[in-house]
Amino acid sequence: MTPEELAAMLPPGFLLGVSTSAYQIEGGADERGPAGWDHFASDPGVILDGSNALVAADHYHRMPEDVALLKDLGVDAYRFSISWPRVQPGGVGPGDPRGIDFYDRLLDELLAAGIRPMATLYHWDTPLEIDEAGGWTKRDTAYRFADYVRIAGKAFGDRVADWVTVNEPATLALEGYTLDVHSPGKALWVAGARAAHHLLLAHGLAVRALREVPVTGRIGISNAHTPVFAATSKWQDRFAARNFDILSNRVFADPVLRGKRPPGLIGLGLRLAALPHWGDTKIIREPIDFYGVQYYFPSRVAAGPPHVKVGTHDGHSKAMLDLPLRLEPWPEYDVTGFGWPDSPDQLPVLLGQFADRYGGRLPPLIFTEGGASYPDRPQPDGSVDDDERIDYLETHIRAVTHDVPGVEVEGYFVWSLLDNFEWAAGYTQKFGLVAVDPETQERRPKSSFDWYRSVLAARKR
Repeated sequence: MTPEELAAMLPPGFLLGVSTSAYQIEGGADERGPAGWDHFASDPGVILDGSNALVAADHYHRMPEDVALLKDLGVDAYRFSISWPRVQPGGVGPGDPRGIDFYDRLLDELLAAGIRPMATLYHWDTPLEIDEAGGWTKRDTAYRFADYVRIAGKAFGDRVADWVTVNEPATLALEGYTLDVHSPGKALWVAGARAAHHLLLAHGLAVRALREVPVTGRIGISNAHTPVFAATSKWQDRFAARNFDILSNRVFADPVLRGKRPPGLIGLGLRLAALPHWGDTKIIREPIDFYGVQYYFPSRVAAGPPHVKVGTHDGHSKAMLDLPLRLEPWPEYDVTGFGWPDSPDQLPVLLGQFADRYGGRLPPLIFTEGGASYPDRPQPDGSVDDDERIDYLETHIRAVTHDVPGVEVEGYFVWSLLDNFEWAAGYTQKFGLVAVDPETQERRPKSSFDWYRSVLAARKR
């Protein structure tokens, strides 16, 4: 399908954008407060290539150059995140004028370029001092977060069109507090359960804080979602799949969209059911204007421990070996650089599940992240050919425009603008439309950048 044909399929007003996150691209670590991820990444063995994000893609110093790339690309909107330790070092006290100035300049540059700003308030970069005090296992962190949100809302609320309160709380609770894969590096189910509840509480408090400021933009949350299937018809696999669906999809979406915990909290879910409510239901279910979905792959689940090897950092693998379920491969699909199935046909399935589960309570959906890593390399002339990424994006953008009754999809944001620090994978996984030389920080637009620019230009014509 040509870019022109894809553009012709898009509904009127459908947003096309790109996404990034502060910690993964900004660098400038000596000009912000320390983050929990700084400490976590300094532990030998936890980052695949031994790297860190102290410089990352140096976006903090190259922001005007990156906004020029966005303008050249022609995107409708740009989703970025605001660094909590840059705006409020230590997670306490007034805002830091240097941090506020940086995002002031970014927003002004975006608006001057005609690009709609979408700001994520939390994309996993917790101030180190808060992590050391217990992080998201502590209820107080949710209230500290709301204080930071008020600072950001007052500083930027006149220019941000869309606010995302928390990015992927499910991923953070599972991988950061339960499986010791991400910062802060915990391996306790009770820690994961507490973090899950407090992240939801933080979302609700943030919605209230933004509306109290008040800000002019819309407010939502963003979470990773996956259609879940049992690997076989055996009851053990069906039981494991139901638990995984609850933990991955419903533990976070149901309290926000339905105002209650998901039904069927059994097995693994019992550990979450034991968590006190503290009367927070009304806060968590504050009405939102949109719901952000991040889709990368479906999940085929079987009972039994995962097939993992004990690595250099034994805590990761040992925690994963305690899981009573595992993800099985999808041999019918090609895979991305991360080994994830390239499966656009599962997107309408996911949308159908949203319609079935939430019905009239479902606000408009925005795909706030979608993309794929591939081992693309610059050619001698500096060009980067990434045809696999082009195919991936074309099929996934087409899939989200399928008409699913009861679901309104407003847009799709490609992850990511730049090759970046990909958390525990370091710089080994490249998702960007633009390659970044790790030594010189030179930006090289890939073939996918040119393709996406052609789609955007054709749609505007």
